[in-house]
Amino acid sequence: MPFSRLFGKKDKEYIEIETEETVEEFMQQIVELPIAAIIPNRYQPRTVFDSSKIEELARTIRIHGVIQPIVVREYEPEKFEIIAGERRFRAVSSLEWDTIPAIVQNLTDAEVASIALIENLQREELTPIEEAKAYQSLLDMQEVTQEALAQRVGKSQSAIANKLRLLRLPEIVQQAVLDKQISERHARSLLVLETQEQQQDVLSKIIENKWNVKETEQHIETLVTKPKPKKSEAEASSD
Repeated sequence: MPFSRLFGKKDKEYIEIETEETVEEFMQQIVELPIAAIIPNRYQPRTVFDSSKIEELARTIRIHGVIQPIVVREYEPEKFEIIAGERRFRAVSSLEWDTIPAIVQNLTDAEVASIALIENLQREELTPIEEAKAYQSLLDMQEVTQEALAQRVGKSQSAIANKLRLLRLPEIVQQAVLDKQISERHARSLLVLETQEQQQDVLSKIIENKWNVKETEQHIETLVTKPKPKKSEAEASSD
C-alpha cells in the first residue's frame, strides 16, 4: 500500500511498504549514516526479535552488503530514527560496522507509527498483544475512530475491536500471550470472567494442565454457570 495513499497525500515522493526487506523508494537519495547516530523505531510494535534470524541476516549482509537501504527520519539535528528496516539495522550493528546506507524521510510520529504497524502486519510477525497495543497507540495519536483506523490498515472494524479487548486482561495474562504460553483464543475466553483474580487463576490452570481452548472454555463455563449459594433460613427471613 503506498504510504501516500494511506494518509491521503498526493505528492510524488512516497514509500511503498510491502515487507521489511522490500521498500520501494522514489526520488530519494541514499546516504551513509553512522550507526551511532541511529536509534530504533520508538513506535515499533514488535517487542521480540528472533536472534537466530538476525544472525542469519548478518551473515548474508557480511557477504553481500546491505542491498536494501533502511528508511529513517531526522528527529534531532544529526540524529535519526528508523522508520523501516530495524532487522537490517540490528544485523549491521552486530557486525560492528560504522555506517549503514539509508534514505531519509520527513514524517510525523503518527506516520512513523503507522508504517511500523502496517509493515509488521504484512509480515504477520506480531503477537495479538503487540498488535492490540499498536492499534491503541495509533488511536490515541491520530484521534480517529476504530472504523477509520480499520480502513487505513486494511482490517475490519470488528477485528480491531476484538484485538483491543485483549488489553482489558491483566498484565500477567497479556504477558503469557506475548510469551506464547497461551493462544489468543485462550486469552479471549478469559474475558467472560468477572474478576482479574478469576482470570489469573484460570491462566495458571491452563499452563499447569496444558489445556487446549476447548478444555479452557469448558472449565470457564462451569465457573460462570455455578449456582449461587442458597441463603440460610435466617437470611431469608430477614428479607
